Amino acid sequence: MIAEQRHLIEVADLKTHFPIRKGLLRRVVGEVKAVDGVSFRIAAGKTLGLVGESGCGKTTVGRTLLRLIPATEGRVLYSGRDVFALRNEQMRLLRRRMQLVFQDPYGSLNPRLTVENIVGEALAVHEGLSVHRRRDKVMAILEKVGLASHHAGRYPHEFSGGQRQRIGIARALALGPQFIVCDEPVSALDVSIQSQIVNLLKDLQAEMGLTYLFIAHDLAVVEHISDDVAVMYLGRIVEYASRNALYANPQHPYTRALMSAIPRPEPRRRRERIVLAGEVPSPSNPPSGCAFHPRCPLAEPRCAEEVQSLVGSASAEHRVACWKVSEENRRYCLQPRDTI
Repeated sequence: MIAEQRHLIEVADLKTHFPIRKGLLRRVVGEVKAVDGVSFRIAAGKTLGLVGESGCGKTTVGRTLLRLIPATEGRVLYSGRDVFALRNEQMRLLRRRMQLVFQDPYGSLNPRLTVENIVGEALAVHEGLSVHRRRDKVMAILEKVGLASHHAGRYPHEFSGGQRQRIGIARALALGPQFIVCDEPVSALDVSIQSQIVNLLKDLQAEMGLTYLFIAHDLAVVEHISDDVAVMYLGRIVEYASRNALYANPQHPYTRALMSAIPRPEPRRRRERIVLAGEVPSPSNPPSGCAFHPRCPLAEPRCAEEVQSLVGSASAEHRVACWKVSEENRRYCLQPRDTI
């Protein structure tokens, strides 16, 4: 009998709403539903890719489950412990195991500190190491991410974008975490450097047993690093599947539109481009029913009235939040269609 896979992170019905205030008295007149009922699990040592357009709530999900942003509702479990129920001292200890790699490798680094101080700051705060022991540990971490010891005395502006992101990764690794939220860690880098950083993250995962939530909008990058993929639209997950299942047969119309925008390496092999009409709705005034229905080419009256939860489609591991996904219409309108 195969043992059940242990999940390090479990997120259940997570909601993060921000109040809209107006007037001299700053009264609440509405709310921005940045995250509106998100659920997923990440097995230890695996990577979940969270993808979607800008503004869909991906970054808010990552920062909420780290408790950098207060949640409105829902629950986040780390190895079975309720993260939102922990007191300050307990959360301080847990932060050693949960870290964040930021999108901007320059803006996230203190320009007044050297690399040694940037990476070693967490060691001084959480472990209280002496200067000499801290320096030795910093040098070992820099070597692990592909930097040399002579880089330790330099400042962030003296490095390239890829090197700065390596510094950010080194800072996240300083306390020996188990879980890292990678918030679009390669989107600000040149394409030639992106693969180096993604390969570095994969090597570190294999070596240290790390678990990643990899947030991105580039589905080609997500395919390379993720084990499972969750597609997000306007605060909700609309499709959730293993990497192979999702890229072999995307089910949700929004996922198919995203997939059609991925460049093909073969010039003669073209994928039918799906161009979505209209603008992304405002999270402060989302549409009724399925939030995607104003832009969906398959929308029907039911889509504007009821919200479909994630349900199994091709398999129990491939779940889709779409009324139109069924055995009868999948072959007609949801199979990949390539042309030569």
